[in-house]
Amino acid sequence: MNVFSLISQATIVVKLVLLILIFFSVFSWAIIIYKRRSLKAAQSSSKRFLEVFRRSKSLSEVNEAARRYKHSPLASLFQAGFKELAHVTRSNPQPRTSIDSDKLESINRSLLRASNGEISRLENMMTFLATCGSVTPFIGLFGTVWGIMDAFHQIGVVRSASLVTVAPGIAEALIATALGLFAAVPAVIAYNYFLGRIKELIAMMDDFSLEFLNIIERAYGD
Repeated sequence: MNVFSLISQATIVVKLVLLILIFFSVFSWAIIIYKRRSLKAAQSSSKRFLEVFRRSKSLSEVNEAARRYKHSPLASLFQAGFKELAHVTRSNPQPRTSIDSDKLESINRSLLRASNGEISRLENMMTFLATCGSVTPFIGLFGTVWGIMDAFHQIGVVRSASLVTVAPGIAEALIATALGLFAAVPAVIAYNYFLGRIKELIAMMDDFSLEFLNIIERAYGD
């Protein structure tokens, strides 16, 4: 017996379960590849942008450089904060416009909104990985239970409890469990790994927001 012959002889319900598990597995692997590339690009771009931010002599220069780092959450945060800074200082034509606590809080809120948007973007599709990791073992278990029920039904039909009678049904049932684990294990590992990378980026965004606000306070303080 081989796996493909067992699948071809399985019941409609077991075949449907296997198709669902294959869908979960293929789609989760596509998400894993995509998230790995996107998070790697976000982290590397953020590190390069942070170097530019700390090396530049003016915020306008950083704003020009931020356009080159589209994958960086830090660049998006800076652009949101710089846009709000330009808005609150636009009413006063003097080069040394004083920023009070209300205006500083407005800039902080714009950074927070941008940060929430970037976090939502980073966490995109993570729900599917979590769902795949928690649901597919039970879907596979359902297929196994159904296959074993069918095997016992065959015992009643042929009136024989020999291994030859029940082995094919039990074997095809256990394939569903194996495929469920095959879909779940990579999804769980990838979810935990990506969650750690996302937490690192969130920490970078929090630190950057504080650093950006400190620069504004020093440059535009009373």
